[in-house]
Amino acid sequence: MTATSTQKSATLISHSLTDLSIAAEQLLAFCGDVKIITFSGNLGAGKTTFIKAICKKLSVEDAVSSPTFSIINEYRNNENIPVYHFDFYRLKTTQEAGDTGCADYFFSGCYCFIEWPQIAESLLPDEYVKVEITNDNEIRTINATLINRA
Repeated sequence: MTATSTQKSATLISHSLTDLSIAAEQLLAFCGDVKIITFSGNLGAGKTTFIKAICKKLSVEDAVSSPTFSIINEYRNNENIPVYHFDFYRLKTTQEAGDTGCADYFFSGCYCFIEWPQIAESLLPDEYVKVEITNDNEIRTINATLINRA
């Protein structure tokens, strides 16, 4: 069993879809060089919507959508650099997540946004950012924590 130590955390509040752009910018600043970001929250909490806002800040030119059925979506920014978006909601085991080849993506040096990450937590690098989103009457609370298991 590996102990998890938390280095830093931040709470971002979004009162509207317009605010998500600001929250996305703040999250990217919080992450610094860390490019693996997990997203947790109830169905409808706004995980994919927030990832769309982050991708816009990263100059992604492709349409961003939930990869619920494809498991992995690849987008390109204006410099043709890939951004990967995962949705592990339908997977039942860590083995299924591993079979997607996700570890190769996680260690690619590119941004990886992972919805429903619980099944793949053991496959993540030692350092990543964990985002938990709650939504109450259009007000999104976004808690970000830098995880370092090293």
